[in-house]
Parts: sequence; structure tokens; C-alpha cells
Amino acid sequence: MAVPARTCGSSRPGPARTALPWPRRGPRPGPGASRPPRPLLLLLQPLLLLPLLAAPGASAYSFPQQHTMQHWARRLEQEIDGVMRIFGGVQQLREIYKDNRNLFEVQENEPQKLVEKVAGDIESLLDRKVQALKRLADAAENFQKAHRWQDNIKEEDIVYYDAKADAELDDPEIEDMERGSKVSTLRLDFVEDSNFKNKVNYSYTAVQIPTDIYKGSTVILNELNWTEALENVFTENRRQDPTLLWQVFGSATGVTRYYPATPWRAPKKIDLYDVRRRPWYIQGASSPKDMVIIVDVSGSVSGLTLKLMKTSVCEMLDTLSDDDYVNVASFNEKAQPVSCFTHLVQANVRNKKVFKEAVQGMVAKGTTGYKAGFEYAFDQLQNSNITRANCNKMIMMFTDGGEDRVQDVFEKYNWPNRTVRVFTFSVGQHNYDVTPLQWMACANKGYYFEIPSIGAIRINTQEYLDVLGRPMVLAGKEAKQVQWTNVYEDALGLGLVVTGTLPVFNLTQDGPGEKKNQLILGVMGIDVALNDIKRLTPNYTLGANGYVFAIDLNGYVLLHPNLKPQSNFREPVTLDFLDAELEDENKEEIRRSMIDGNRGHKQIRTLVKSLDERYIDEVTRNYTWVPIRNTNYSLGLVLPPYGTFYLQANLSDQILQVKYFEFLLPSSFESEGHVFIAPREYCKDLNASDNNTEFLKNFIELMEKVTPDSKQCNNFLLHNLILDTGITQQLVERVWRDQDLNTYSLLAVFAATDGGITRVFPNKAAEDWMESPEPFSASFYRRSLDNRGYVFKPPHQDALLRPLELENDTVGILVSTAVEFSLGGRMLRPAVVGVKLDLEAWAEKFKVLASNRTHQDQPQKQCGPSSHCEMDCEVNNEDLLCVLIDDGGFLVLSNQNHQWDQVGRFFSEVDANLMLALYNNSFYTRKESYDYQAACAPQPPGNLGAAPRGVFVPTIADFLNLAWWTSAAAWSLFQQLLYGFIYHSWFQADPAEAEGNPEARESSCVMKQTQYYFGSVNASYNAIIDCGNCSRLFHAQRLSNTNLLFVVAEKPLCSQCEAGRLLQKETHSDGPEQCELVQRPRYRRGPHICFDYNATEDTSDCGRGASFPPSLSILVSLQLLLLLGLPPGPQAPLHAQASHRL
Repeated sequence: MAVPARTCGSSRPGPARTALPWPRRGPRPGPGASRPPRPLLLLLQPLLLLPLLAAPGASAYSFPQQHTMQHWARRLEQEIDGVMRIFGGVQQLREIYKDNRNLFEVQENEPQKLVEKVAGDIESLLDRKVQALKRLADAAENFQKAHRWQDNIKEEDIVYYDAKADAELDDPEIEDMERGSKVSTLRLDFVEDSNFKNKVNYSYTAVQIPTDIYKGSTVILNELNWTEALENVFTENRRQDPTLLWQVFGSATGVTRYYPATPWRAPKKIDLYDVRRRPWYIQGASSPKDMVIIVDVSGSVSGLTLKLMKTSVCEMLDTLSDDDYVNVASFNEKAQPVSCFTHLVQANVRNKKVFKEAVQGMVAKGTTGYKAGFEYAFDQLQNSNITRANCNKMIMMFTDGGEDRVQDVFEKYNWPNRTVRVFTFSVGQHNYDVTPLQWMACANKGYYFEIPSIGAIRINTQEYLDVLGRPMVLAGKEAKQVQWTNVYEDALGLGLVVTGTLPVFNLTQDGPGEKKNQLILGVMGIDVALNDIKRLTPNYTLGANGYVFAIDLNGYVLLHPNLKPQSNFREPVTLDFLDAELEDENKEEIRRSMIDGNRGHKQIRTLVKSLDERYIDEVTRNYTWVPIRNTNYSLGLVLPPYGTFYLQANLSDQILQVKYFEFLLPSSFESEGHVFIAPREYCKDLNASDNNTEFLKNFIELMEKVTPDSKQCNNFLLHNLILDTGITQQLVERVWRDQDLNTYSLLAVFAATDGGITRVFPNKAAEDWMESPEPFSASFYRRSLDNRGYVFKPPHQDALLRPLELENDTVGILVSTAVEFSLGGRMLRPAVVGVKLDLEAWAEKFKVLASNRTHQDQPQKQCGPSSHCEMDCEVNNEDLLCVLIDDGGFLVLSNQNHQWDQVGRFFSEVDANLMLALYNNSFYTRKESYDYQAACAPQPPGNLGAAPRGVFVPTIADFLNLAWWTSAAAWSLFQQLLYGFIYHSWFQADPAEAEGNPEARESSCVMKQTQYYFGSVNASYNAIIDCGNCSRLFHAQRLSNTNLLFVVAEKPLCSQCEAGRLLQKETHSDGPEQCELVQRPRYRRGPHICFDYNATEDTSDCGRGASFPPSLSILVSLQLLLLLGLPPGPQAPLHAQASHRL
């Protein structure tokens, strides 16, 4: 039965289609022809794939039969294999290695011994920092104990180096505010120090004081006075351990003293750095927390008060770390969570973001119901069916005031043991009686705070840590536990660091009864750069795909090759091991075992992402892990099976060293090919450079002064480099030099080695060589080691960029394969070889190989008027689409000339309909993952232009209204306006500042990545893209021993069946749904110690009011200054004028 031709809109000249073959370019059927009903066509689809003859008398081309396309596939496979055998030189390089067997030894990587040695080295490194920490903490406690408090201390009595002094001299606003200051600030000279990546002064410490703290207050001056003595201890620590980096004391008063001295890196916008809000300080100052925040949203809470509460909650969330758990609820007559989280969740960055966004949606209405809020909070804390911190338990209530003390709730849930602390916050200016709020806090071992204005938010949302520190102080030496932080970006430019922390306690006796003091003085910290830890791990003996990693009790990576945060932010880098790699069940088990501190070994099949993040490979990996003693870290080692053995050069013959070294000289490149050397640390005095030509020049100049056996050089790296120089030169001599690359349309041949050599032949081809000179950082190198056969790599193209420029035959396609051989039963893969195909020439060759011609010089076969012929990829390229697609779904070759400039693009951007069909028929599998380390441009503020103002600004009529002047709201507003001079904006960013400040231009974000890889189908396959009259036949077949898919398809006649386009490019994302993730949290363990209770704790200091009645004269003065546009004079921030510490 004949099947009519497909149509789309107006008729298109062409043949009728029979079942299969489908005639093309013949006369259309007569007027009586009709298409069978669609259900019948679907039933006949299997029959359509059978080889039926065209209708008698009709001259037509038919769609190629399956055996024909399989024949084309074999020709392609043979051509690729032939070229690689002739020019790749795999077999010849194997023989060269064996011929030079006396020049190297085969060494073995023993995973268990390796990982134990590295873990021991890291333990020793951190232990030296721990000893320095303990000396500092002991000295600080003794210095403070011996210090005599001075009520009448004056600013001129204190001399210190103010780290922000230089920056403040350039800021006219701050200069005006500090003009009356009498503090004697040192002026220091600094020298550049590569270890600190900064200019430092080793003779002094530096002091950083938050902008919102008054430097001249008695508390601060006394703090500066006694901490000055730490300078000698810092210096002595460095003498004992010259590798020490920043040594820091963060005081509970907000003062930071660090050594060595260096100017503070203040941002262009206002500097809001406060050491007490840094994660390392919070971790050292208290044990983990289970916190429930309840917010009063009754009708009396509105306007500015509600804004203050929202901001306060966000600031409170910032005091929590990943060891803490939290939930936030609002209440009036009833209590309900503000977000989708119905129980306590880990206070990680992504969960806190959900809370912060949800808090902004709170609306005030109804009446105040403290009972509903507290009952909800206690129920949350009593839920034992979820993961939580199981240490400090607390409720933080924000309200504008109320009468009810809800004593019955406390009696039911919290008394008599009082295991839950209650902190109450009176927000805004009001006339309510605050006694009930004070009573709640005092009756439940908490503290009462007041937040009358914006300026009081930061200080009063962090001072609860002093209360939580009481049990630690009272526990004494038992609580003197060193803790190590997550990875984070150092504020002084050191890069990624971890910090060891140790609390410092107040040992003075409080009062005449000699009652023990409960205050924590601060936290001592010492930084360890991640690079210093990485230096303890084996670099190049593990091969390109072997690596060492380490994780903490949260499962976050301390070390990992994929730990590469793109943003320069000061938040902790909390990259989970399962996000650093592609997650699977085996890795979940490994992660759990490591967190539990176990040892283990496991071989797994897993997916890995290519270095350029375009491909996915299924590979075998061996994981070995051990705990790092006396820390919260666990260390792992990953090796592929072929990484068990490696080569170690043994070039004792100095004459041979010189001979091989000469092949590194540029004068040899014309005859021997261009050599790129990996930019490794071969010697201490070798100057690094991003330009490989310059780096090679620096290397040659240094080698003329030193020998490969010099003590200042890494002999392993140097000997292997020189050996591989000689071995690759022999490949040129035996194979490449006598071959004519043009005969086979090759632009270049190349070899890359573990030793760091990449040799490209001929020399002129190096001009267009775009791969990394470090083989271990080259995607083609790493993928070739992991994949059998020939790996094709088309040039990378982004859909947003212009097409490839096909000029001067410079566009090429890399084809590479690993060199594998065995010596004494030990398998080695020390090199990768390959060729670079000329794109245009191979596209023409591809047409011939997928045609009915046997060779290029044979004339094209013509189909007579009454004969039947099969279409091929050359003659019928107007009707037949033939492509080679790689395993990532990227176009490699096409018989369509107009698609040549699209080579390297994801095939869905070339033919979305066909790529979707390949995916739906399981030729490709999709893998989606998230990059949590990305940096994105900030979203434009939504409240610019004509949007409503975020803060009420009084009108002239208000200024003239005496009732307005005397209201409490006016006083709150004036405080806000006053702080507005200091903090240019609290509620929104200044667009001008954001434009000029790199930190403001970028923010951390999540990017969704999608990769495709070959699915389960591994055979020849025919299918139909069913779309009525626009249906298309296609054939797909994997080419053996390659990463290519050969696809032959009818070209689309119409576009009405365009389906959804598969996307491969990275896209901005909110990440996986957090509300679903928290229902199945990843396994973690908190710190093994907890200090949340001590029977001797004195809870009598539980807060009191700290509001200041407004002075009419001050109000008038401030208003006149505002009206005249004059800056206010120096003002002491509220918490510096009166602190509950005093």
C-alpha cells in the first residue's frame, strides 16, 4: 500500500512516500491519492521500516536501508582507525617507552598508606596551630585578669595602629566624625609578604573596630589597653612557627586585634565588618543552637516597627551557622511558620535565604496572642523526630509589647528545669509596659533587649551569645576545645582559609563575694590557608584523574579539586561533598562513613563531569578514607584503576639530560614540533607566567643556572619533564616527520604526557593550539584516559557567540586516545596522542564515506528516470541530513555545508526536533546538577524610580506640627535618619555604590547545569519522528571505538512539529526545592561537646531597658542640620553610650 507524500501548508514538489523506502523527488500521486487514517499509520510503523520497493513506474530515491547505513558506519570507523594508526602513533609510542625502560622506574600508589600519611601530615600541621592557640588564649586570660579597670581612662593614653585609619582619612564623612578624637594612632611602614599576599609589619599588631562602635568609650579604651600585651605573644608564636599566618583575637566588645599588622581592606561602601558576627567567632563563642524565632504580627505592629522586626529577624539569622537549627514563625491570635518549613531546619545559607524572603511577606493584623506563639515554639523544640543540634535551646520573641506573661505556658513546658532560654525583644518606640517582657526573659534564663531604632539592631541581635557563653565559662578547662571552621574567604586577602578557634574566658572574680565571672572575653583564632594544606597532598603521582579530598562533620568539603568558589564573599564556602561530585548511593555511603570517623575502601562505578563541564563519563573509581585525628575532618583519596602505577624518571646520565633538554629549546621546534610545558612548580626560583612561551623562557634560563638534581628543585617533576621531552621527540622522529599530514587532511598531530609535555607537530600548528599547556587541566587529556578508543572533541561554541570562522583551515577537531601498556603486569597510561582534523576537508570526506561511491575520485552515481536508488549523504544532501554527534550531544561533522560553522554547538540548537527524538529513544541520557559556587550580577532593586519609599519621610507640615515633634515615633525616625548619615542605606543598596563596587556587582547564586551522555542503546536503530504529514525517518548508530553517534535523517519539510528544545547551557536557578530537601536532610553530625547548662550559672543579669528619652534641644538641632543639609557632628552610638556589660 502506498503512503502519500507529506505536506505542510502549501504543496511542496516532491515524491510520494511508500512504506520504506520513502520515494523522494518523484512526481506527486494522482488526485485520488489519500493518506491512510492516522491510527492505521501508527499500526504500520514497524512495517514502514521493512525494505519495500517503490511503486512500479515511479522513478525515485528511497531512504537508505539499514544495512546500507551500517555499511557507511563501518567505512567511517575504518577511516578513523586507519588515520589514528598511521598518525597517532599509539603502537610506536608504546615501543618507545619499552625501548627506554632503563630510564624510568614504575612506582605504585598504595592508597591506604598514602591517605594515612597525608592525614598524619595535616594533623601535625594543625596541631602546631593548636599549640599556638592555647598559648594565646592562656596569655589573654592572664593579661585580662591582671589588668586594672580604669574608669577615667582617656583616649590620649592609648597608642595603637588603627587598621582603618588610612581608609578613613580618605572618607570626609568619617573624618568629620572623628575630628574630635584624641586617640594616638601609629603610622607604620609595611613590606610585601607573599605568604600573606599582603603588605605587613611584623613589629606591631593592628586593631579593627566596627564603624558603629565609638572608639573613645571606656569599654573600648580598656579593651585596647589590656590586649596590647598580646603583641609579644603573637611575635613569640611566629618565632616558634614561622609558617603561622593571621593570629587574631576577636573581643566580645567588638574589637579585633590581629598580627602581623596590615591595613584593613575596607570596601568602597560602608564597612560593616564586626568580628562578633563572623562564623568563626560564633562557633568559638557558643555551643550549637536550636532556635525558634517568633514574631508578633498583631495589628499594633505596623509601619516602621514591622520593618524593624523584619530587619532584626534577618540579622538574627546571620548569627547562626551550619551547626545550628532554626525555624521562624509569626503569631497574633494563632501562630504559623513564615515559610514552608514546618520544623527546625539546618541554618545553612540556602535555608536562611528562604526565611529571609518569607519574613518580608509578614503582614500585621489581629490581636496579640503570646500564648499561641510560645506554645508553637515549645512544640517545635520538643519535636524529637527530626535532625537538630540537641544543645542550646532558645526562643527569640520580637514584639512591640503586651500585658500577658503566659506563666501557665512556661509552667507547662519549661519549668522547673528551664532547659529552654527565652530572649525577648521590645521593638520600636512605644509606651507599653515592658515589665512582662523582662519577666519572661528573667524567669527563663534569657535576656531582655530593646530595639528602639535601626541603630540598635545589629548589637542587640548578637549579644545573646554572651548569655549562651556562660555555661562554657563556668565549665572552665573542659570547655577549652579547639574547633575548626568551614572554609571561607579571608577578609584580609589570604584566599580560602579555615580557622582554628578557642574561647577566651574572664577569670576575674565578680564582686566582694568572689563569685566566678561568667563572661566570655572573646575568641582566639589562627588561620590556615587551604593552599598550605594542599601542599601536603601528592600532586602529580596520582595522575590526571586522581585526587585527595577532605570533609567535615557537616559533609562540607575542606579539600576537593571542584572546590572553586567564583565569588569573593565572606560567607563560609559550604559545598557539600555530594554537590562537589555527582551524587549517587555509593557516595552517600562513603560520606556517612567519613562523617562517622571510620576508615574504609570501596570501588564504585560512578558518573564524573568533564573539566569543561560539557560531558559526563561513567568511570570506575577507588575511594579510600581515614579520619584526621584530633580534628573534625576526614580525608579521602580517589584513584582510577589505571592510576595505581606511575612512572618515575631516572635520568642519571647527564649527557642524556642535556640531549633531551635541547629539545625544549625553541630552536628545535621547526624540525621537532612545538613544545608546551606544564606550568608547574619545578623550582623555587622559577618565575611563574600565564604565557607559556614566557614561562618556557624563564624555565630555560633557570636550567642554565641549576641542574635537575638541585635541592631547590622538585627532582621528580624535572626528571619526568625532561624524560618525556626526549620520548615525544622520538615519536616525531619515528612517525610524524616523514608523514604528509595534508594527504589525510590533518592540521596537526600531538602528544601530551603525565610528565607535563605537550608536543604539537608541525610547529606552525601551535599558533592555533587552544588547549591547556597543563595536561592535567586539559579536558581532552582527562577524558581520553577514562574512555577506551578515540575521543572526538569539536571546538567549543556558545549559542550566544558568533559562528566559527572557517578561514585558512584553522578550525579543527581533536581526536585523541590514551597510550596504554603493561610492564611486568603493571598497567600504565602515561600519555595521550591524537590528531587535529581539518573541519572542511573531513566534512567533504564524510559525505563520500556515507555515500554510494567507494572513493572520492569515483563519479557520483546517477539515478535513471525509471530506476530505484537509495539516497546517500552526498548526492541527496538537499533531502538527507547526515551528521556525527559526540557523546555530549555536540555536532562534530555534517553533510550540510551551512552547518559547518555550527560544529561544536549542542545539536538541539541545530536540529531541535531530531535531538529530542534521539533523547526520547534513549540514545542520550540527561544529567542535571547544581553549581552552588557561582557568582551572578545582582537583580535590579525593585524599589527604585517611582516606587513607594521604604521609610516614612516627614513633610514640611509634619515639621510644623508640635504633636509630631513630641511623639515617640519622631524620635525613632530621627535616630534612623542620624544613622542614615553613617550607614548610607540599611533597607536598600545605593545604586551608585553598587555600580562602582565589585562586591556589590556580584552576589553568590546557584546555576543549573545540564549534561547529556550516551544512554542504553548501543546498536543500529531505525525510528520515525511521528508528526502527521511532517513525519521524519531517521537512523542512528554508535560508531565503535569512538564517542560518536552516526545519524541519518530526512530533512524536515515543515516546522509545525517543532517540539520543545532541549537545553544544555548553564542557567540561573533557585536550586532544588528547599521545602522538599529539608524533608530528607543529608546525614551530618554536630560537635561532640555541648555546654548549655551549668548549675552554678547566675541568671540575675537578664536585661533591662536601655531607651533614652529624647531631648527637645537635640531634636531641634538635628532637624536644623537636616534642613540645612549639614552633616551631624560626632555621635556615640547607643550601645557605646550604655551597655549592659557596664
